[in-house]
Amino acid sequence: MIYMRFLDFAADSYEEMAEKILEIDPQCEPERARNAARSHLDRANWMMTTGYKDQFAN
Repeated sequence: MIYMRFLDFAADSYEEMAEKILEIDPQCEPERARNAARSHLDRANWMMTTGYKDQFAN
């Protein structure tokens, strides 16, 4: 479910995704916030395009 939220927030900045979804404060931990959000978004994209694309196809 988290990965679906990342795809929904993909137009936002990494900092916004980290704060809204992962509850990481980008002001206190900017590098951790950016890395965590980027990593999760990469996995979400992989799931949709390669990993589980058959389950998401309509």
